Amino acid sequence: MPALEKELAELDRKAQEPDFWNDMDNSQRILQQSKSIREKLNDYISLENDCHDLLTLVELGLEEKDESLLSEVQENFDDLSKRFEKLKLKTLLNGEYDRNDAILTLHAGAGGTEAMDWVQMLFRMYSRWAENNGFKTRVLDFLEGDEAGIKSITVEVTGENAYGFLKSEKGVHRLVRISPFDSSGRRHTSFASMDVVPVMDESIEIDINPDDIKMDVYRSSGAGGQHVNKTSSAVRITHLPTGIVVSCQNERSQHQNRETAMKILYAKLLEIKEIEKQQKISALKGEQMDIAWGSQIRSYVFCPYTMVKDHRTGYEEGNIQKVMDGEIDEFISAYLALSAKKVNKQ
Repeated sequence: MPALEKELAELDRKAQEPDFWNDMDNSQRILQQSKSIREKLNDYISLENDCHDLLTLVELGLEEKDESLLSEVQENFDDLSKRFEKLKLKTLLNGEYDRNDAILTLHAGAGGTEAMDWVQMLFRMYSRWAENNGFKTRVLDFLEGDEAGIKSITVEVTGENAYGFLKSEKGVHRLVRISPFDSSGRRHTSFASMDVVPVMDESIEIDINPDDIKMDVYRSSGAGGQHVNKTSSAVRITHLPTGIVVSCQNERSQHQNRETAMKILYAKLLEIKEIEKQQKISALKGEQMDIAWGSQIRSYVFCPYTMVKDHRTGYEEGNIQKVMDGEIDEFISAYLALSAKKVNKQ
């Protein structure tokens, strides 16, 4: 934790400067960073103290040859292991926007109805993950499948480090299973893409020329809501220079839908700007592969065996139902650890 302590000391030094409050946006960011680091340090100290207590309990049990302490030791060890994994994840989040809320979008790819059902399964998986980790979710846009499932869905995930965790999920996800939509019971392979951008602070400037914006309005569609299919309140915005298309239909009015859609567009454009600034255009193009064979970041195999494998890290999990119920922290941790190693080598 020396690096965190050094970073905290530097932030505290900035907070003591005479002109600290002259820039309210910057001062608020510094205070938020300080708070986050203090929380990590406090978690570390608490974990360290509880580890010492557990070791003392183990030594006591060995000296006294008291087997009755075994269950208490096991329970404390399991609790410490979970807390350690959560703390390890937090320490791996050091990107500029990792603390921000996130906007994720799922799109069905190759596979027809099966792919649309796959999008719905992934939406459930990420919703469960968010719920398990104390994040709030809000559906911004929703397009139902022709026969079943979801063609595309955009969701806002709110909570500290939402983007830092979910950025590891960006890419193409591959499903292999016996299709419930195939009367012959054949095995099908389907694909869906997951895109994620951070919700940006409005103080960060990026110019969007009104002439570069094309806005279309249409009637909302989806799973209910008092405005669904009654008014043309849904908004679709196209940014002509980049071809980026964003939409929102779940707010109460056309004005609110437009504001939310612009927020999504703003985040996507700023992401491109940051990548260009870092001269990582090739990395961005790498994320824009076809939603089909050869481009997947992770495979979910239900048949002929059960296995979820991340092709970037090599991490595997045989309990596929556990993963589909939102327990994906191990995959996120493996990706963040791999990314940290790459950064350290540079």
